[in-house]
Amino acid sequence: MGAGFVGILTVDLHLPEARSLKEKRREVLRVTQGLSRHCAASVAEVDHHDLLQRCRVSLSVVASGAGEAAAALDRAVRRLATDPEWILLSEDREIIAIDEATV
Repeated sequence: MGAGFVGILTVDLHLPEARSLKEKRREVLRVTQGLSRHCAASVAEVDHHDLLQRCRVSLSVVASGAGEAAAALDRAVRRLATDPEWILLSEDREIIAIDEATV
């Protein structure tokens, strides 16, 4: 019997309206908090901290089934793809069975 699944999504976003790092931080905060609430996920900016109009965000969800984890990642991508404030440049997904994960 499995112990559950972790879904991991990493996306690159273009933030065309950011004119300063302060504006970028405000927009990234909006992205991360929105995803956290909407998808019940843990979310963090993980790269491109010094680039003005670009960010990389990763989120993770834990679910009892692989399909449930995949559905949560799908919801996150739909939310990101439909918001006019940023452009979704790329996405990378992974579903890991917890009993298969190594520490």
